[in-house]
Amino acid sequence: MMDRVCSSVEIKAYIDSLVDLIESGSSGRPISNVNCNGSEWSQACEAGWSSILSVPMKQTSDLFANITTIPLRNGSSSAPCCEGFFCPRGLSCMIPCPLGSQCPRSTLTDGLCSPYDYQVTPGMHFHCGGANMWADLSLSSGAFCPGGYYCPATTDVRRCEKGYYCRQGSTQPSKCFQLTSCDAEATTQNIQSYGLMIIVSLATILLLVYNCSDQVMHIREKRKMKTRQKAVRQVQEQFNAAERWKSAFDAAKKIGRSFSRRNSRNSRELSGPSNSSRRSYDIGRRSSEGRPKFNMIIDGVEVPSIDPLCQDRNMDEDLYKPAEMTPITTGPSGHAKKQAIAQTKSQILRYAYREIEKEKALQSKQASWDAVIHIGNDLQGQRRRRIEIKFKDLSLYLKGSGKKILCNVTGQLSPGRVTAVMGPSGAGKTTFLNALAGKAYSSTTTGEILINGRPDPISCYKKIIGFVPQDDIVHGNLTVEENLWFSARYRLSVNMSKADQVLVVERIIDSLGLGPIRNSRVGTVEKRGISGGQRKRVNVGLEMVMEPSLLILDEPTSGLDSTSSQFVLKALRREALVGVNVGVVLHQPSYGLFKLFDDVMFLAKGGRTVYLGPVDEVEAYFSSMGIVVPERINPPDHIMDVLEGICKPQNNSRFDPKTLPIKWMQHNNYPIPPDLRGIAANMSGLLDTTRSAGGGDESLRSASMRKSFIHDFFHECKSFLIVRWDDIKGMLSRTEDLSDRCTAGFWSQFKLIIMRVALQRFREARLQMQDYLILLLCGACLGLITPSKDSSLGSNNYSYVIIALSLLCMVSALRTFSNDKLQYWRESASGINRVAFFLAKDTVDHFNTLLKPVVFMSMFYFFNNPRSSFLENYIVTVAMVYCVTGIAYIFAIVTAPGPAQLWSVFLPIIFTLIATKRDAKGFLRNLQYLTYSHWSLEAYVVSNAKMYSGVWLITRCVTLYAAGYNLNHWILCLCVLFIMGFVTRCISLLCLMLCNRKRQH
Repeated sequence: MMDRVCSSVEIKAYIDSLVDLIESGSSGRPISNVNCNGSEWSQACEAGWSSILSVPMKQTSDLFANITTIPLRNGSSSAPCCEGFFCPRGLSCMIPCPLGSQCPRSTLTDGLCSPYDYQVTPGMHFHCGGANMWADLSLSSGAFCPGGYYCPATTDVRRCEKGYYCRQGSTQPSKCFQLTSCDAEATTQNIQSYGLMIIVSLATILLLVYNCSDQVMHIREKRKMKTRQKAVRQVQEQFNAAERWKSAFDAAKKIGRSFSRRNSRNSRELSGPSNSSRRSYDIGRRSSEGRPKFNMIIDGVEVPSIDPLCQDRNMDEDLYKPAEMTPITTGPSGHAKKQAIAQTKSQILRYAYREIEKEKALQSKQASWDAVIHIGNDLQGQRRRRIEIKFKDLSLYLKGSGKKILCNVTGQLSPGRVTAVMGPSGAGKTTFLNALAGKAYSSTTTGEILINGRPDPISCYKKIIGFVPQDDIVHGNLTVEENLWFSARYRLSVNMSKADQVLVVERIIDSLGLGPIRNSRVGTVEKRGISGGQRKRVNVGLEMVMEPSLLILDEPTSGLDSTSSQFVLKALRREALVGVNVGVVLHQPSYGLFKLFDDVMFLAKGGRTVYLGPVDEVEAYFSSMGIVVPERINPPDHIMDVLEGICKPQNNSRFDPKTLPIKWMQHNNYPIPPDLRGIAANMSGLLDTTRSAGGGDESLRSASMRKSFIHDFFHECKSFLIVRWDDIKGMLSRTEDLSDRCTAGFWSQFKLIIMRVALQRFREARLQMQDYLILLLCGACLGLITPSKDSSLGSNNYSYVIIALSLLCMVSALRTFSNDKLQYWRESASGINRVAFFLAKDTVDHFNTLLKPVVFMSMFYFFNNPRSSFLENYIVTVAMVYCVTGIAYIFAIVTAPGPAQLWSVFLPIIFTLIATKRDAKGFLRNLQYLTYSHWSLEAYVVSNAKMYSGVWLITRCVTLYAAGYNLNHWILCLCVLFIMGFVTRCISLLCLMLCNRKRQH
C-alpha cells in the first residue's frame, strides 16, 4: 500500500491545484504530470483510483526524502483508493484523509459515486473508486464527517448518543451542558435555557433597580428631611426660649424699677436724702449687674449682647451663641490654620438655621438689611470682594458687518447696589450686560472698561462673576437642592468649611422661597416637575450660591408673579448689601419692584443711554425735560412708552425720542459723538438735520445698491473667518486669575461630576431598561434568523451583528452629550473643568459598555450557538461597543440631535458594506482598514476559525484568504478597536472644547 501513497512532490502539486479548484468552483482541469497527461491516461488517473510505483519501494526510500520530481507509476496496476485515503483526479496516488473526515469506498448511485458525488469519465468503462478530493466544504462535503456523527478515525463513523452533540467534522462527541437537552444524533446543544436564565437574572436586577431606586432615594431624602426638621426644631426652640427669657426679663426689669422708685420714696421720707441716694445707687447697681447690656443700637433697634453670667445660666437657650465651628489655631508662621474636627450633620444644620433665624429675628424687629449683614459678618467673617465697573464711550460693533449695536455708553456700576437696565426691545440691554460680563463674543468692543480702576479683562475675575441667562438652564432630572449643591460645591472656595457651604445653600433656598420644593425634581420637557416660576428662581439660585462679587441677570423676573418677583428682588438686595455689584435686565416691573432697585439705566433704541442714576431721582430728571408721569401710571412704564415713541409729553407734539440721549450727554457734560452732532445742532436751531440725514440715507442706499454679489459674498466669507479666528485666539489665550478664590480642582470636580451623572443614570432606569429590552430582542432575532454557517466560519451572521449592535449602541450613546449641551455650556462658562466633565461622563458610560454586550450576547450566542466561546464573543463585542461609543460622542457634540441620529444609522451600514466587499482593491482596500467594521468582523471570524481544525483546515484557509484575514490577528484586531475608541474619544474631547466655543465664555 505504501507504493500507492503520494510523495511530497505529488502532495505539493495537489495543494497548488486547489487554488484553481476553488476559484473555478468545480473539479477544473486535471493535474498534468508524467503519469497522467494527454497522451498517457489510465484508470489510475481517474478520481478515486491509484497505482503503484514503477520502481520498487525499497529501492526508492532515500529518493522519497529528497525527491524533486513526480515519480513514475505503473498505470496498468490501477486499484481503487483505499479507505482512509483520497485520490485526486490527475494523480495516480493516495493522500491520507485528515481527522474529522470519512473516506470509505464509494458506490455508484444514479450515475454518481456516492457519497462523494463525482462522475466517472464519460465514454470510458471506468468504475467508482474511493474518495476523490479533500477541499473546502462546498467542493468536498462528502468527505466531511456528517453532523450527528463523529469519526474517531477516517474509516470509522459512529452515531452520536443522547446527552452528546456532534458537529460536522467532529472526531469525538461533545457532552452537553447541564440544563440542556441533546437528543441522539444532535448536531448542536440546545443552550437557550442558559440564555433564558441570563435574561431572567438581568430582568430581575433591572426591575429591582427600577422599582427600588425610587424607594432608596425616598428613604435617603426622608432621613435627610428628618435631620433637617430636627435641626430647625431645635433652633426654633432655642429662639423661642430666648424670646421668653427676654420678655420675662423685661417684665422683671419694669417691676424692679417700680419697686426701686417706691422704696426710694419711702427711704427719703424715713431716713432723709443722704440714705435715700445711697440705697437707690445700691439697688440700681445690683439691678444693672443682673440684666443684659444693650450695647448696640441699629436703626432704633437694641441688639442684645448677653452678659457672661447670664450666658452661663442659659447657654442652651441662647440664640446668639456662637456655632459649633471648627476651631482656629495659629501656626508657627502666625497664619490661621484649621484643625480638622468632624462635625455631624445635625450640628452643621443647627449652625445654618441658627444664622438664618438670627437674620429673620432682626427683620421682625424692623431692622434694616444692613443690620442683618453687619451681624452676619461679625459671626461669619469678611464681606465679598468688591468689583466696581466703570465704562466710558463703550460701543459694540458686529464682527464682519460692522453694524453698531451699542453707542457711546458711559457710566459705572457700583458694588453694593442693584442696578436695573431697562429700555424698549432692541435697545441693547442684554448686549450691554454681556459686554460687561465678557460674553459679547460676536461683537467688537471699543471704549474703555475699568475693573476697580484697572483695565483688566473681566475674564480675570471669572470665578467671582455670576451670570444668570434668560433661559432656565438647569438639570431637569435633579432636585432643586441637588442643582444648588452641585453649583455651590464646584464654585465656592475650597477653603470654606462644610458648615459655611451648608449655610450658603440653605440661605439661598430660604430667601428664594424654594424650601417646600427642595426635594422635587426640576423636570424636563417629557416629564413635568416644578412650575415655570419656581424653575426661574432655581436658575437664579444657581449663581447666587457661589457668592459672586458681580452678579448679572438677564430678565430674572420674566414669567414670575408678583410674589415670586419679590422673593428674587429681596434676595438680590441681600446680595447687594454684602457688597455684590448686581445688574439686572428688566421688562415693565411693577412700581413696588422698581423701588427696590438702587439705580436704573434706561437705553433708547440704538443702544444709547437716556438715564443712569438713582431710582429716586429718575422722575425728577425726566420732569425737568417736560416728561411728567401722569397720576396712577407706573413711572417705568410711562418712560418706556416715551422711549418707544408711543407716548409724547403734553404741550410738546414735536417731541423726538432721539433727542433724549443727547440731553443726557449734555446733562453730564459728556462729549457728543459725531453721528449725533447734527441732531444736537438741530436742537440748537443751527442745522436742518432732517434734510441732511435724509440725503445721507439716500446716498447710503444708492451705494449699497451698487454693491455686487461677489463683493457681498467676499464680505460674508471675511466675516466668517474673522469670527472663527477670534474664537481660536480666545481658546488659546490665557488670562491671569485675579479673583483670589481657589475653587475645586480637577480630581474634586471629576468625583463630583461622576456622582451627579451616576445619580442621573440611576434615575433613568426606565430608559435604560428600554435600551436593554431592545438589545435582548435584537439578539434573539439575529440568533434565530441568521444561523451560523460552517462554510463561512460563521461570518455570514456577524455582519448583521455589527450593523445592529453598532446602530443601537450609537443611538443610545448620543444621549450622553446631546441631552445636556445647554447645561454644559453654562457650566463651562462658569469655570468647570471640561476634561473632568468629559472623563466623568465617559467613565459612567463604561457601565453600559460592559453590560450591553452581556445583554446582547445572552440572546444571540445562545440562540445562534457559534463555535467560538462566549468569552471571546463578549470581548470582541466590548471592543466594538467601546469604539462606536466614541464615534457617537463626536456626532452628539458636533451636530444637532436630529442629524446625529441620521449619522448613527448611516455610518454602521456603510462601514459594514465596505468591510464585507471581498474584491476591494486600491483606495477601497485601504479604506477598509480605517473602518471599525473590518476589524470587528475579522475578530469575530478569527475567534470562530480557531475552533475549526482537521478536515476544516482548507475551508478555514480559503475563507480567511478570501476575506484577507489572518488567524494570528485576533489580539491585533482588539487593540485596533480599542485604539480607535481612544482616538475618537480624544477627538470628541477636542470637539467639546472647540465647538460652540463662544457659548463657553
